[in-house]
Amino acid sequence: MSLPVPATPSISAMEVILNTISLGLIVVDSQQTVTLWNDWVARHSGVEAKQAIGKPISEAFPEPPSRAFSLALTNTLNYGLPVVLSNALHRSPLALFERMLDAPGAVRLHQSVTLTPIQIGDSRCCLIQISDSTTSIKREKILRSHSELLKKEATTDGLTGIYNRRFFDEHLKMALGHSTRQNSSISIFMVDIDFFKEYNDFYGHVIGDKALIEVANTLKQQLLRASDVVARFGGEEFVLMLPNMAQDSAVQFAEKLRLAIWNSDIPHARSKIADRVSISIGYSHFNKMEGTDPNALLSTADAALYEAKKQGRNRCFYKNLPQLSFPKPGN
Repeated sequence: MSLPVPATPSISAMEVILNTISLGLIVVDSQQTVTLWNDWVARHSGVEAKQAIGKPISEAFPEPPSRAFSLALTNTLNYGLPVVLSNALHRSPLALFERMLDAPGAVRLHQSVTLTPIQIGDSRCCLIQISDSTTSIKREKILRSHSELLKKEATTDGLTGIYNRRFFDEHLKMALGHSTRQNSSISIFMVDIDFFKEYNDFYGHVIGDKALIEVANTLKQQLLRASDVVARFGGEEFVLMLPNMAQDSAVQFAEKLRLAIWNSDIPHARSKIADRVSISIGYSHFNKMEGTDPNALLSTADAALYEAKKQGRNRCFYKNLPQLSFPKPGN
Protein backbone atom coordinates (compact mmCIF):
# COMPACT_ATOMS: atom_id res chain seq x y z
CA MET A 1 0.00 0.00 0.00
CA SER A 2 1.43 3.43 -0.86
CA LEU A 3 0.86 6.58 1.15
CA PRO A 4 0.57 10.20 -0.02
CA VAL A 5 3.68 11.21 2.00
CA PRO A 6 7.36 10.23 1.79
CA ALA A 7 8.34 7.00 3.53
CA THR A 8 9.82 7.30 7.04
CA PRO A 9 10.80 4.68 9.63
CA SER A 10 7.40 5.10 11.33
CA ILE A 11 5.39 4.52 8.18
CA SER A 12 5.43 0.71 8.44
CA ALA A 13 3.82 0.91 11.89
CA MET A 14 1.24 3.35 10.52
CA GLU A 15 0.47 0.95 7.68
CA VAL A 16 -0.20 -1.83 10.17
CA ILE A 17 -2.59 0.42 12.06
CA LEU A 18 -4.40 1.62 8.94
CA ASN A 19 -4.77 -1.93 7.67
CA THR A 20 -5.93 -3.36 11.00
CA ILE A 21 -8.77 -1.03 11.96
CA SER A 22 -12.34 -2.13 11.15
CA LEU A 23 -12.96 0.87 8.99
CA GLY A 24 -12.52 1.61 5.32
CA LEU A 25 -9.99 4.34 4.55
CA ILE A 26 -9.41 5.90 1.14
CA VAL A 27 -7.50 9.06 0.30
CA VAL A 28 -7.86 10.78 -3.07
CA ASP A 29 -5.91 13.77 -4.31
CA SER A 30 -7.30 16.95 -5.85
CA GLN A 31 -7.80 15.10 -9.15
CA GLN A 32 -9.79 12.35 -7.38
CA THR A 33 -6.96 9.87 -7.92
CA VAL A 34 -6.64 7.17 -5.25
CA THR A 35 -3.48 7.49 -3.12
CA LEU A 36 -4.52 5.35 -0.12
CA TRP A 37 -6.63 2.19 -0.09
CA ASN A 38 -6.48 0.15 3.12
CA ASP A 39 -7.02 -3.58 3.55
CA TRP A 40 -10.61 -3.16 4.80
CA VAL A 41 -11.56 -1.56 1.46
CA ALA A 42 -9.60 -4.21 -0.46
CA ARG A 43 -11.33 -7.00 1.43
CA HIS A 44 -14.85 -5.68 0.84
CA SER A 45 -14.35 -4.48 -2.73
CA GLY A 46 -12.28 -7.38 -4.04
CA VAL A 47 -9.78 -4.83 -5.39
CA GLU A 48 -6.22 -4.87 -4.06
CA ALA A 49 -4.47 -1.61 -3.14
CA LYS A 50 -1.93 -1.97 -5.98
CA GLN A 51 -4.83 -2.21 -8.45
CA ALA A 52 -6.68 0.84 -7.07
CA ILE A 53 -3.88 3.29 -6.27
CA GLY A 54 -3.20 5.63 -9.16
CA LYS A 55 -6.67 5.21 -10.64
CA PRO A 56 -9.51 7.76 -10.52
CA ILE A 57 -11.88 6.65 -7.76
CA SER A 58 -14.67 6.44 -10.32
CA GLU A 59 -12.75 3.57 -11.94
CA ALA A 60 -11.27 1.91 -8.85
CA PHE A 61 -14.35 -0.02 -7.76
CA PRO A 62 -16.05 -2.87 -9.65
CA GLU A 63 -18.98 -0.49 -10.14
CA PRO A 64 -18.93 3.33 -10.29
CA PRO A 65 -19.79 5.15 -7.01
CA SER A 66 -23.29 6.55 -6.66
CA ARG A 67 -24.08 9.99 -8.02
CA ALA A 68 -24.57 11.31 -4.47
CA PHE A 69 -21.08 10.14 -3.49
CA SER A 70 -19.46 11.66 -6.57
CA LEU A 71 -21.18 15.00 -5.97
CA ALA A 72 -20.18 14.97 -2.28
CA LEU A 73 -16.55 14.22 -3.18
CA THR A 74 -16.45 17.05 -5.72
CA ASN A 75 -17.84 19.51 -3.17
CA THR A 76 -15.36 18.40 -0.52
CA LEU A 77 -12.40 18.88 -2.85
CA ASN A 78 -13.62 22.13 -4.43
CA TYR A 79 -14.94 23.90 -1.33
CA GLY A 80 -13.21 22.14 1.57
CA LEU A 81 -16.54 21.08 3.07
CA PRO A 82 -16.86 17.85 5.07
CA VAL A 83 -19.82 15.68 4.07
CA VAL A 84 -21.55 12.74 5.76
CA LEU A 85 -23.56 10.30 3.67
CA SER A 86 -25.83 8.67 6.21
CA ASN A 87 -27.11 5.17 5.73
CA ALA A 88 -30.68 6.40 6.08
CA LEU A 89 -30.49 8.26 2.75
CA HIS A 90 -27.54 6.59 1.00
CA ARG A 91 -27.57 2.91 1.80
CA SER A 92 -24.72 1.62 -0.41
CA PRO A 93 -22.94 4.43 -2.30
CA LEU A 94 -19.81 2.32 -2.93
CA ALA A 95 -19.46 -1.18 -4.39
CA LEU A 96 -18.50 -2.86 -1.13
CA PHE A 97 -19.74 -6.30 -0.15
CA GLU A 98 -20.09 -8.41 2.97
CA ARG A 99 -17.96 -11.06 1.24
CA MET A 100 -15.52 -10.92 -1.62
CA LEU A 101 -17.20 -9.87 -4.84
CA ASP A 102 -16.46 -13.18 -6.56
CA ALA A 103 -17.77 -15.24 -3.62
CA PRO A 104 -21.23 -16.81 -4.05
CA GLY A 105 -24.06 -14.86 -2.48
CA ALA A 106 -22.16 -11.57 -2.18
CA VAL A 107 -24.37 -9.01 -0.43
CA ARG A 108 -23.75 -5.28 -0.72
CA LEU A 109 -22.76 -3.59 2.53
CA HIS A 110 -24.89 -0.95 4.18
CA GLN A 111 -22.48 1.95 4.58
CA SER A 112 -22.00 5.20 6.45
CA VAL A 113 -19.49 7.38 4.60
CA THR A 114 -17.68 10.48 5.86
CA LEU A 115 -15.68 12.70 3.51
CA THR A 116 -13.17 15.04 5.17
CA PRO A 117 -10.95 17.60 3.40
CA ILE A 118 -7.27 17.26 4.35
CA GLN A 119 -4.30 19.37 3.31
CA ILE A 120 -1.21 17.48 2.11
CA GLY A 121 1.49 19.91 1.10
CA ASP A 122 -0.05 22.49 -1.20
CA SER A 123 -2.82 20.18 -2.36
CA ARG A 124 -6.28 19.65 -0.93
CA CYS A 125 -7.08 15.96 -0.69
CA CYS A 126 -10.04 14.04 0.70
CA LEU A 127 -10.06 11.37 3.39
CA ILE A 128 -12.96 8.95 2.88
CA GLN A 129 -13.96 6.91 5.93
CA ILE A 130 -16.41 4.03 5.46
CA SER A 131 -18.07 2.08 8.25
CA ASP A 132 -20.18 -1.04 7.92
CA SER A 133 -23.74 -0.26 9.04
CA THR A 134 -25.09 -3.71 8.21
CA THR A 135 -25.08 -4.93 11.82
CA SER A 136 -26.72 -1.79 13.16
CA ILE A 137 -29.35 -1.92 10.38
CA LYS A 138 -30.11 -5.55 11.22
CA ARG A 139 -30.29 -4.69 14.91
CA GLU A 140 -32.64 -1.80 14.15
CA LYS A 141 -34.88 -4.08 12.10
CA ILE A 142 -34.96 -6.65 14.90
CA LEU A 143 -35.81 -3.97 17.47
CA ARG A 144 -38.49 -2.50 15.19
CA SER A 145 -39.94 -5.95 14.56
CA HIS A 146 -39.89 -6.71 18.28
CA SER A 147 -41.55 -3.38 19.04
CA GLU A 148 -44.27 -4.03 16.45
CA LEU A 149 -44.80 -7.51 17.87
CA LEU A 150 -45.19 -6.14 21.40
CA LYS A 151 -47.58 -3.49 20.11
CA LYS A 152 -49.61 -6.14 18.30
CA GLU A 153 -49.71 -8.35 21.40
CA ALA A 154 -50.85 -5.37 23.48
CA THR A 155 -53.78 -4.59 21.17
CA THR A 156 -54.73 -7.99 19.71
CA ASP A 157 -56.67 -10.88 21.19
CA GLY A 158 -54.33 -13.86 21.33
CA LEU A 159 -56.95 -16.43 20.30
CA THR A 160 -59.00 -14.79 17.56
CA GLY A 161 -56.48 -12.31 16.13
CA ILE A 162 -58.93 -9.39 16.22
CA TYR A 163 -58.54 -6.38 18.52
CA ASN A 164 -58.81 -6.89 22.27
CA ARG A 165 -60.84 -5.08 24.93
CA ARG A 166 -57.97 -2.76 25.83
CA PHE A 167 -57.61 -1.48 22.28
CA PHE A 168 -61.35 -1.07 21.90
CA ASP A 169 -61.74 0.97 25.10
CA GLU A 170 -58.96 3.37 24.07
CA HIS A 171 -60.21 3.62 20.49
CA LEU A 172 -63.78 4.30 21.63
CA LYS A 173 -62.66 7.26 23.76
CA MET A 174 -60.89 8.83 20.79
CA ALA A 175 -63.77 8.08 18.41
CA LEU A 176 -66.33 9.63 20.76
CA GLY A 177 -64.20 12.76 21.11
CA HIS A 178 -63.87 13.03 17.34
CA SER A 179 -67.58 12.39 16.83
CA THR A 180 -68.51 15.10 19.34
CA ARG A 181 -66.22 17.66 17.71
CA GLN A 182 -67.23 16.82 14.14
CA ASN A 183 -70.95 16.28 14.77
CA SER A 184 -70.69 12.78 13.32
CA SER A 185 -72.32 9.56 14.50
CA ILE A 186 -71.18 6.26 16.01
CA SER A 187 -72.98 2.93 16.28
CA ILE A 188 -71.98 0.26 18.81
CA PHE A 189 -72.98 -3.42 18.49
CA MET A 190 -72.58 -5.82 21.40
CA VAL A 191 -72.58 -9.47 20.27
CA ASP A 192 -72.94 -12.59 22.41
CA ILE A 193 -72.82 -16.22 21.23
CA ASP A 194 -75.99 -17.92 22.43
CA PHE A 195 -75.56 -20.77 24.96
CA PHE A 196 -71.80 -20.87 24.53
CA LYS A 197 -71.21 -22.45 27.93
CA GLU A 198 -73.31 -25.39 26.82
CA TYR A 199 -71.32 -25.48 23.57
CA ASN A 200 -68.01 -25.73 25.45
CA ASP A 201 -69.36 -28.32 27.86
CA PHE A 202 -70.52 -30.56 25.02
CA TYR A 203 -67.78 -30.12 22.38
CA GLY A 204 -64.82 -29.23 24.60
CA HIS A 205 -62.69 -26.10 24.77
CA VAL A 206 -60.55 -26.91 21.73
CA ILE A 207 -63.61 -27.00 19.46
CA GLY A 208 -65.00 -24.05 21.40
CA ASP A 209 -61.91 -22.00 20.58
CA LYS A 210 -62.30 -22.88 16.90
CA ALA A 211 -65.89 -21.67 17.03
CA LEU A 212 -64.79 -18.38 18.63
CA ILE A 213 -62.22 -17.89 15.87
CA GLU A 214 -64.78 -18.60 13.15
CA VAL A 215 -67.30 -16.21 14.68
CA ALA A 216 -64.61 -13.49 15.01
CA ASN A 217 -63.54 -13.92 11.39
CA THR A 218 -67.13 -13.87 10.15
CA LEU A 219 -67.87 -10.66 12.06
CA LYS A 220 -64.68 -9.07 10.72
CA GLN A 221 -65.63 -9.98 7.16
CA GLN A 222 -68.76 -7.84 7.47
CA LEU A 223 -66.69 -4.67 7.93
CA LEU A 224 -66.09 -2.65 4.79
CA ARG A 225 -64.18 0.44 5.98
CA ALA A 226 -60.80 0.94 7.64
CA SER A 227 -62.47 2.99 10.38
CA ASP A 228 -64.74 0.07 11.40
CA VAL A 229 -63.56 -1.91 14.43
CA VAL A 230 -64.39 -5.35 15.80
CA ALA A 231 -62.92 -6.59 19.08
CA ARG A 232 -63.28 -9.48 21.45
CA PHE A 233 -64.90 -7.99 24.51
CA GLY A 234 -64.38 -11.02 26.72
CA GLY A 235 -65.28 -14.70 26.71
CA GLU A 236 -67.89 -15.23 24.01
CA GLU A 237 -68.73 -11.53 23.70
CA PHE A 238 -67.66 -9.28 20.82
CA VAL A 239 -68.13 -5.58 20.17
CA LEU A 240 -68.20 -3.60 16.94
CA MET A 241 -67.89 0.14 16.46
CA LEU A 242 -68.86 1.78 13.18
CA PRO A 243 -68.53 5.56 12.80
CA ASN A 244 -70.61 7.67 10.43
CA MET A 245 -73.44 5.18 10.17
CA ALA A 246 -77.04 6.37 10.00
CA GLN A 247 -79.47 4.85 12.49
CA ASP A 248 -81.52 3.03 9.85
CA SER A 249 -78.29 1.59 8.41
CA ALA A 250 -77.37 0.36 11.88
CA VAL A 251 -80.62 -1.61 12.00
CA GLN A 252 -79.79 -3.31 8.71
CA PHE A 253 -76.18 -3.95 9.74
CA ALA A 254 -77.19 -5.65 13.00
CA GLU A 255 -79.38 -8.07 11.07
CA LYS A 256 -76.56 -8.62 8.58
CA LEU A 257 -74.28 -9.68 11.45
CA ARG A 258 -76.86 -12.06 12.87
CA LEU A 259 -77.51 -13.72 9.52
CA ALA A 260 -73.79 -14.00 8.74
CA ILE A 261 -73.23 -16.15 11.85
CA TRP A 262 -76.47 -18.08 11.29
CA ASN A 263 -75.47 -18.88 7.71
CA SER A 264 -72.04 -20.08 8.87
CA ASP A 265 -73.97 -23.14 10.01
CA ILE A 266 -71.70 -24.06 12.93
CA PRO A 267 -73.34 -27.10 14.62
CA HIS A 268 -74.59 -26.56 18.18
CA ALA A 269 -76.28 -29.67 19.55
CA ARG A 270 -76.90 -28.11 22.98
CA SER A 271 -78.46 -24.82 21.86
CA LYS A 272 -81.94 -24.31 23.26
CA ILE A 273 -83.16 -22.41 20.20
CA ALA A 274 -81.57 -24.07 17.15
CA ASP A 275 -79.23 -26.79 15.94
CA ARG A 276 -76.53 -24.29 15.02
CA VAL A 277 -74.58 -21.42 16.59
CA SER A 278 -76.50 -18.17 16.77
CA ILE A 279 -75.83 -14.74 18.24
CA SER A 280 -77.76 -12.09 20.10
CA ILE A 281 -77.04 -8.44 19.35
CA GLY A 282 -77.67 -5.29 21.33
CA TYR A 283 -76.88 -1.97 19.73
CA SER A 284 -77.20 1.75 20.14
CA HIS A 285 -76.45 4.88 18.16
CA PHE A 286 -74.94 8.27 19.04
CA ASN A 287 -75.44 11.52 17.19
CA LYS A 288 -74.56 14.80 18.90
CA MET A 289 -77.43 16.58 17.17
CA GLU A 290 -79.91 14.38 19.04
CA GLY A 291 -78.70 15.66 22.43
CA THR A 292 -77.91 12.20 23.79
CA ASP A 293 -75.16 11.17 26.20
CA PRO A 294 -72.14 9.73 24.33
CA ASN A 295 -70.65 8.30 27.53
CA ALA A 296 -73.63 5.96 27.83
CA LEU A 297 -73.15 4.43 24.37
CA LEU A 298 -71.41 1.24 25.46
CA SER A 299 -73.57 0.62 28.52
CA THR A 300 -76.73 1.23 26.49
CA ALA A 301 -75.66 -1.27 23.83
CA ASP A 302 -74.90 -3.75 26.61
CA ALA A 303 -78.37 -3.18 28.09
CA ALA A 304 -79.86 -3.75 24.63
CA LEU A 305 -77.95 -7.05 24.42
CA TYR A 306 -79.50 -8.11 27.73
CA GLU A 307 -82.95 -7.40 26.28
CA ALA A 308 -82.19 -9.40 23.12
CA LYS A 309 -81.22 -12.40 25.25
CA LYS A 310 -84.21 -11.90 27.55
CA GLN A 311 -86.60 -11.94 24.57
CA GLY A 312 -85.41 -15.31 23.30
CA ARG A 313 -81.92 -14.81 21.77
CA ASN A 314 -80.92 -15.11 18.11
CA ARG A 315 -82.22 -11.59 17.60
CA CYS A 316 -81.22 -7.93 17.51
CA PHE A 317 -82.44 -5.29 19.93
CA TYR A 318 -81.98 -1.52 19.64
CA LYS A 319 -81.98 0.85 22.60
CA ASN A 320 -81.93 4.65 22.49
CA LEU A 321 -79.30 6.58 24.39
CA PRO A 322 -80.49 8.64 27.37
CA GLN A 323 -80.85 12.35 26.81
CA LEU A 324 -78.28 14.68 28.27
CA SER A 325 -79.60 16.56 31.29
CA PHE A 326 -78.64 20.20 31.73
CA PRO A 327 -78.91 22.15 35.01
CA LYS A 328 -81.80 24.58 35.18
CA PRO A 329 -80.96 28.32 35.07
CA GLY A 330 -80.24 29.67 38.54
CA ASN A 331 -79.19 26.29 39.99
